[in-house]
Amino acid sequence: MKRRTRIHYTPEQKALIWDRYKHGDSLHDIARMFDRFHSSIMPTIHQTGGYRPPVRKRHRLALSLDEREEISRGLVAKRSIRDIADGLSRAPSTID
Repeated sequence: MKRRTRIHYTPEQKALIWDRYKHGDSLHDIARMFDRFHSSIMPTIHQTGGYRPPVRKRHRLALSLDEREEISRGLVAKRSIRDIADGLSRAPSTID
């Protein structure tokens, strides 16, 4: 049998796997949708003990993508860390 390349499932594909698994489809049936063997589906299901993992979300205090971009631009422009922090209304220790 020809060896297949490794597949990395996208978040949408993983959501479909979990939906079909919860619906009661077998791993063989789910794997056929992706033209794979059931052993490529098993790690996705068994990593969490058969329970769908919670949706990941960033902590409310974590820097947003826009804030990270502003920090990056400020550092390239040779602005001081305190000046960047004042502009973002953050503590200077979060910039470092």
